[in-house]
Amino acid sequence: MSDFELLLREQAPQVLSALVRHYGHFDLAEEAVQEALLAAAQQWPGEGVPDNPKGWLIRVGSRRLMDLLRSDTARRRREENAANLAAPEEFVAQGPEIDDLGGRDDTLTLLFLCCHPALSAASQIALTLRAVGGLTTAQIAAAFLVPETTMAQRISRAKRSIKQAGSTFELPPEAERDARMGAVLHVLYLIFNEGYTASSGTDLHSAELTTEAIRLVRGVRRLLPDDGEVAGLLALMLLTDARRPARTDADGGLIPLADQDRSLWNKAAIVEGEALVTDALSRSQLGPYQVQAAIAAVHDTAERAEDTDWPQIVALYQVLEQLSDNPMVTLNHAVAVAMASGPKEGLALLEPLEADGRLADHHRLEAVRAHLLEMSGDLVGARESYLLAARRTTSVPERAYLTAKADRLGS
Repeated sequence: MSDFELLLREQAPQVLSALVRHYGHFDLAEEAVQEALLAAAQQWPGEGVPDNPKGWLIRVGSRRLMDLLRSDTARRRREENAANLAAPEEFVAQGPEIDDLGGRDDTLTLLFLCCHPALSAASQIALTLRAVGGLTTAQIAAAFLVPETTMAQRISRAKRSIKQAGSTFELPPEAERDARMGAVLHVLYLIFNEGYTASSGTDLHSAELTTEAIRLVRGVRRLLPDDGEVAGLLALMLLTDARRPARTDADGGLIPLADQDRSLWNKAAIVEGEALVTDALSRSQLGPYQVQAAIAAVHDTAERAEDTDWPQIVALYQVLEQLSDNPMVTLNHAVAVAMASGPKEGLALLEPLEADGRLADHHRLEAVRAHLLEMSGDLVGARESYLLAARRTTSVPERAYLTAKADRLGS
């Protein structure tokens, strides 16, 4: 991401927050901000970045919002007159008194709004990337491998749902804030995960999504520097993303953790992530993101795969299972137990997952089973599970990797 693009993305949520706080009309304000960002992308490269880029974007966005509000008011009045109804008096602010709009940073309020409980997780993600991340609809659609029209409809429905829910631009009541904060962090976590291992398509990962997720969590951490789970999530992302340079070969094929060239890992990200999670664990209430980050730190600080402290990872997964009812945690716990105590013990932990509808048909369950069966010497069973996992995944690199693993075990 260029410095210029990074500047625009950093300004986007603050500009949108200022307009929504001053004028309301989240849906129209978001459209106006996108047009302001487009104007900046067209003008600034030739004319230079203004001394106050945020103020410039607010002024342009405000003027565009006024145009949209007048157009929307005029349209509704025409509809009301056509139906022989009296048009209500409606206030539309006249000259944008905007010089003081940029004095606050309401990014966290905007994140709460984009992660409104009335929205599905998919809509929360799309709206967050658009409104808070400053990505265009085309960029979001490309990242999730759907047509631009489909993503545009998803974002429009999300904004309409927020409007119908009667949401206002303010932080939720204190009694709701912790639950809503959990939703915000979960959405950012999902954005990162989709970027780190794309759920479908020909590429294993999308660096744009992982970079954007890390940037957004850094922004939340600036607003909430004492929140242990925010620090934990940022640490988890840094420690995980640090391995990205070694995860694929020259052809984009998947390289598993045990086979990666660890000299390619991002050492600066590892140092920062380890420091973050160590500090959070020492002075914050324990949370699942902190524990996941601690597990990632154990992996990242092992100089070789065979140096990994698997008993410590097993202990951390036991703690994580107490904090999080997530079958993926049990799945990863089973791998850790197999590495620490043997494949039979790991396979035993997979049995309850067969009845868990959240994971029963997921390719990762069969992929883990195949790996543990191979470790135990059951090559026939391992091959069958590798092939079943390959059929279930929609990720081309993962399918190629799983199929190759099956082929190496013979027919």
